[in-house]
Amino acid sequence: MAIIFVVLCGFSFYMGIIFCSEKDRFESIYNQKSIEYLKESSIGAPKESSISSLQLKYTSFPECNIEYQDYTPCTDPRRWRKYGSHRLILLERHCPPKFERKECLVPPPDGYKPPIKWPKSRDQCWYRNVPYDWINKQKSNQHWLKKQGEKFIFPGGGTMFPNGVGKYVDLMQDLIPEMKDGTIRTAIDTGCGVASWGGDLLDRGILTLSLAPRDNHEAQVQFALERGIPAILGVISTQRLPFPSNSFDMAHCSRCLIPWTEYGGVYLLEIHRILRPGGFWVLSGPPINYKQRWRGWNTTIEAQKSDYEKLQKLLTSLCFKMYKKNGDIAVWQKSPDNNCYNKLARDTYPPKCDDSLEPDSAWYTPIRACIVVPDPKFKKSSLSSIPKWPERLHVTPGRISIFHRGSDSAFKHDDSKWKKQAAYYKRLIPDLGTDKIRNVMDMNTVYGGFAAALINDPVWVMNVVSSYALNSLPVIFDRGLIGTLHDWCEAFSTYPRTYDLLHLDGLFTAESHRCEMKYVLLEMDRILRPWGYAIIRESSYFTDAITTIGKGMRWECRKEDTEYGSNMEKILICQKKLWYSSNQGSR
Repeated sequence: MAIIFVVLCGFSFYMGIIFCSEKDRFESIYNQKSIEYLKESSIGAPKESSISSLQLKYTSFPECNIEYQDYTPCTDPRRWRKYGSHRLILLERHCPPKFERKECLVPPPDGYKPPIKWPKSRDQCWYRNVPYDWINKQKSNQHWLKKQGEKFIFPGGGTMFPNGVGKYVDLMQDLIPEMKDGTIRTAIDTGCGVASWGGDLLDRGILTLSLAPRDNHEAQVQFALERGIPAILGVISTQRLPFPSNSFDMAHCSRCLIPWTEYGGVYLLEIHRILRPGGFWVLSGPPINYKQRWRGWNTTIEAQKSDYEKLQKLLTSLCFKMYKKNGDIAVWQKSPDNNCYNKLARDTYPPKCDDSLEPDSAWYTPIRACIVVPDPKFKKSSLSSIPKWPERLHVTPGRISIFHRGSDSAFKHDDSKWKKQAAYYKRLIPDLGTDKIRNVMDMNTVYGGFAAALINDPVWVMNVVSSYALNSLPVIFDRGLIGTLHDWCEAFSTYPRTYDLLHLDGLFTAESHRCEMKYVLLEMDRILRPWGYAIIRESSYFTDAITTIGKGMRWECRKEDTEYGSNMEKILICQKKLWYSSNQGSR
């Protein structure tokens, strides 16, 4: 028995080595993208050379029923009854199984118009594009928005800043001077309302990702994106947010009503995980300034005092220190190094996470009640060590070493390559770089090179990294850009008609073995605005099939050569048409 046990252990160890090496090889292949090989091998190849292409039969996709005009497949209120309300689990991602997927085109609302151009869109949008009155009626005294004729106007108010977000942020900058000198570049706003805080910070050089669930507030994230402000659907509940550890320079909650100290403090532990060492957490609203405010919160001063003491105790246990406080705003700073974590006793709560939990794992990863301690190898990723904006955009991040073959030269090459490709795209789409394109998504980026190349244009870019690839999001956040993990076999966490431009580079080459092309393209159609563009850079094997599906979705596509003039790879420039529901859809 002992001999058999030893043999089995040895065999398991051997198989584990093989599995891990194969996994590394697969991830390396994915991130280098087989399409890169096609580019290089095709340079100098004869023009007559060609490759076979995938052919599909033309299918015209029907319209969805008009009631699906705001359809969000993975956060669909129609499916909430299947999930419990405990910890708001029903607001998390719950994607429909394949047999329940919609194979139809999501219609725009009646009277939909092309969105108002940036920067005017920050202050107004067409009512018919986001025809929801709940916030207007319930929050009218707080000046979130107001309806004027055919438009919603955004005065810049909020629950904690009814007199205007500008004065609120001015006070915050007085408390945090790092907001003024380029030290703070990326922020996350949890429970963002209509994203007025994030919108104001854009003028101050801070790129904020506004986060809110689809709930009774009706379309918070849709309002944000209609305004041209970065936002994504999400909720802190039982699963980690889709961001790596040590990502954001600052996190903000303005009366977001998240119960920070409940359930073992897991919600605050998640903020701690995604906040960069030395980063700031800003809280306004209960229980801050409870001595002055408690009467308006339908509570007692004793209860608010207890909540504040619990919060302060939890933050101290997570190695946060009170930075500054003034009136309704309190600011804490995460420990800039590991000295505090090294002093934590083994029996303290929350405990430090063990090595079995990958800090950057963030796609359907359960939140655990433990402290994710920053890796001491990446000391230069702390807020005090990382270069200030805009210098950090083109400085090779230290965390690039997590990649197979990741190096300074590879990063510089990628940066240079995307400058050329972005310039070429602008020749293909003259609207790119003008006020006609604001919300951009790079659907399968690696280092965020496309976003970096557009940094001086009036756009913001959502950088998406495949959950099945090596997680390059730490590099993207270290550059001062924003992004998220996602699996394109599922629907993205956004409302319909929220992006002006979608870009993909070899996505089907990398993912067609997992994700059915038809569903990926239908999802692209859902989130793309009418008259919006899709730049599809793909192997010639896929381009004809994509064109056929695009025609069935009422897209107009044209095929273009790449910068290299290769037959192995082509660029499809597709544009979505504006159409209105015929009220005959039944899907």
